Amino acid sequence: MLKDLAKSFGVIMKGIYWTLGQYDTVAIIDAPDEMALTAFGLAFGKAGNHRTQTLRAFSQAEMDAILTKIT
Repeated sequence: MLKDLAKSFGVIMKGIYWTLGQYDTVAIIDAPDEMALTAFGLAFGKAGNHRTQTLRAFSQAEMDAILTKIT
């Protein structure tokens, strides 16, 4: 069901992991852009029974491109 909701926003859920510690679950999600991810997050969150935290990750190629801009 959650994967179907994600798909409706063009977001792909690559993995869901149940964890110990501060967070109960971690999801690896791929989205075409931040707007699609935000729309999915708001749709998921409107039930009000959970909290989320987003962490933007960069690939090696993306980080290399970023670092070339700070020379």
